[in-house]
Amino acid sequence: MSKTVQDTVFTIGHSTHPRERFIALLREHGITALCDVRSKPYSRMNPQFNREELEKALLAHGISYRFLGKELGARSDDPHCYEGGKVQYNRIAETDLFKHGLKRVLRGMKEDFRIALMCAEREPLACHRTILVARHLAEFGVAIAHIHADGRLESHDAALSRLARMVNLPEHDMFHSREELLADAYRRQEERIAFELAEPADATVKGAIG
Repeated sequence: MSKTVQDTVFTIGHSTHPRERFIALLREHGITALCDVRSKPYSRMNPQFNREELEKALLAHGISYRFLGKELGARSDDPHCYEGGKVQYNRIAETDLFKHGLKRVLRGMKEDFRIALMCAEREPLACHRTILVARHLAEFGVAIAHIHADGRLESHDAALSRLARMVNLPEHDMFHSREELLADAYRRQEERIAFELAEPADATVKGAIG
């Protein structure tokens, strides 16, 4: 059975878009609610996407804004989500906070919102919105569609095939299932993009939390 609009969550990166162009992309795909999954909803390079200004601009176009960076962000405040100073996506995914964030997205879908998850990176595969959040939403049977900067949509399955090629993994292997190959692709890409503390893990995490 094909997925309906209500079964789909979109993702988008604000990149360096002028705010008007970004909102045009959302309207092009009928987005009615934007969930901001940046840990820090501010940008020195692109202040047009600072939380308060963005929320105001979206509301003017009838698009709801929800900040979910605490629940679904990639820079956890929980020291147990780090190893050697680097965040571990599997540990974030196991937290009650992350699971609560996913439930909020699913609840929004049931309320007939057409939702887009927003982070900063232009390329979906370079962002935790794809490698972490979309991965676990898909486990609920949710279809994922990534909005590219030119307005093109890419299904999550197509993105994963592209990821496999990027990290030099075959899409098919007689000794491994597709699920095993994709898990390896996710792991390799996480190694490339996951947030890493600038100082030794223990001292920095304690300082960030305290």
